[in-house]
Amino acid sequence: MTSPQTDLLAPQGPRRVTARALLLGDRIDTAGLERSDMISATPLAFHAGTNGFVALYRFGVAVMIGLSPLEEDDVLGQVKLRVSGPHEHIDDESAILEISSDFDDKVPPGGAINMKDLSVQRLLVVADALAKSVSLGRDEREVNTVFDIIEPFAVELARNGRTPWKRRAMLKLIGQTLLVQHRVSGRVAVEEKPDVLWDRPDLERLYTRLEDEYELKERAETLKRKLDTIVETARTLTDMIDADRATRLEATVVILIVAEILLTIGQIIFWRH
Repeated sequence: MTSPQTDLLAPQGPRRVTARALLLGDRIDTAGLERSDMISATPLAFHAGTNGFVALYRFGVAVMIGLSPLEEDDVLGQVKLRVSGPHEHIDDESAILEISSDFDDKVPPGGAINMKDLSVQRLLVVADALAKSVSLGRDEREVNTVFDIIEPFAVELARNGRTPWKRRAMLKLIGQTLLVQHRVSGRVAVEEKPDVLWDRPDLERLYTRLEDEYELKERAETLKRKLDTIVETARTLTDMIDADRATRLEATVVILIVAEILLTIGQIIFWRH
């Protein structure tokens, strides 16, 4: 649900506004933060500062548009109290919004986002794209880290033909992969469009252009392919370790049986003499 279209700023000629998306942690608890002047419930969006806009996403992202540095600090000071799993390094995604009634909601490659006005519906669309982009950036970095962990195992297997005897490391690797996979498919839902488009289907083109500019679909698909590769590799290595352990166990059993037979034969020979 969104409020009727209103402008945060009354544009008088081309005007530039800064939009920032900050990935603060694993999750932001927005329960109880509802207010009478809120713009949207999902995500929780409201006016802030003199002419600003804030949108909070449960997957840990805060998007602030049109706020001064002091106003941003004030908002972050309150939001951080609601963040679980805070990150030491805060990921940041910024964009410049250029506002003019002559524009037609265009997104030039690598340039400012041209918009007709600063209606809250348009801001919700922009905030959604920025929030997904900054979250994907973290997931891409984590997946690349997991790839760096997998590489030594694959190198040792290719070089020596033996699997590394680090089953615990393999289980940790699978756990890290599942966490990233859950975040991408469950929390962020990159492929889902913002709810505001149900009320404003005319903003579908703006969202599509933002989606193309930040390559949201392509990045999500690449991320999922990498995750599938990591999971398959980790499972293969784990299966190989289990197979090797089973072979060693079978060999140990055979040795024990042979030893018992030899011991029995020895005892028979001893008692006959």
